[in-house]
Amino acid sequence: MASGDFCSPGEGMELLQQVCSKQLPPCHLREEDLLQNPHFSKLLLSLSQHMDECGLSLILAKEQTQAWKEVRLHKTKWLRFEILHRVIQELLVDYYVKIQDTNLTSEDKKDCVWMRARLALEVEELLKKKCFTLLCYHNPDSDSDSETRKAEKVGKLAEVLMDEKQQCQDAKSQQKEQMVLLEKKSATYSQVLLRCLALLQRLLQEHRLKAQSELDRSNAQYLEIKCSTLILKLRIEELKILSDTYTAEKVEVHRLIRDRLEGAIHLQEQDMEKSRQVLNTYEVLGEEFDRLVKEYTQLKQATENKRWALQEFDKAYR
Repeated sequence: MASGDFCSPGEGMELLQQVCSKQLPPCHLREEDLLQNPHFSKLLLSLSQHMDECGLSLILAKEQTQAWKEVRLHKTKWLRFEILHRVIQELLVDYYVKIQDTNLTSEDKKDCVWMRARLALEVEELLKKKCFTLLCYHNPDSDSDSETRKAEKVGKLAEVLMDEKQQCQDAKSQQKEQMVLLEKKSATYSQVLLRCLALLQRLLQEHRLKAQSELDRSNAQYLEIKCSTLILKLRIEELKILSDTYTAEKVEVHRLIRDRLEGAIHLQEQDMEKSRQVLNTYEVLGEEFDRLVKEYTQLKQATENKRWALQEFDKAYR
């Protein structure tokens, strides 16, 4: 794909995400970053044409593949010689252990020429035994098979092991891809969650608080109307009690009493006004008025005393 083919934002973004997850080394790129940097996105798409899944260039990946083939070939040759060497060592150790036994037959006490002639058979027998042991370890059900059947399975064991190894590698690769995908999904989920929380907070501030103020206003109006209704009900009950308590005759009697009391109050107010005027007149006299009051009080007291003495005198002579 050429850089000029990056025309559709949706398709290009989806393709770029696939490239980043499969063809390029693991990288964490957000959709916003790719949208804000279109030239960088084109660069990534261009690099994907020259890189494999591990991030190596195609030429270097080809050379690496050929080098691994040669390494595996040399490793196979080395393993063959190593196996033969270890088997021969094992046979020699077994032979040196046996020659220490004094009860050995002449057939067991071999010389070098006879040992070389029988070495190939001994090695073959020991290798066959080890192969059968490995086969039974890999597939325990093969333990009851015949040697011919075991030999057939041993001939296919290398291929079976290679297939299982490839399956394990494929499973590891898939697991790695799944882990990368999981990390990306986790990052995306976190971003979406933060956006949702911000949106919920904005909705709460714009709508919930506004609705709460309207609800409070409605509640206040409802309580005000309810209070007015209760006051009216109390007034109605008060009037009902007054109506039941005071009949028309009682009201008329109370009106007459009230008129008389108001007339008496009016007369008392007139008398009080006259007394106030007289008091004001006396207050104009000042100290002379106080002297006359004292003199009048003394004379009145003397008169009362003489009247009391006269009454006592009359009682004494009657």
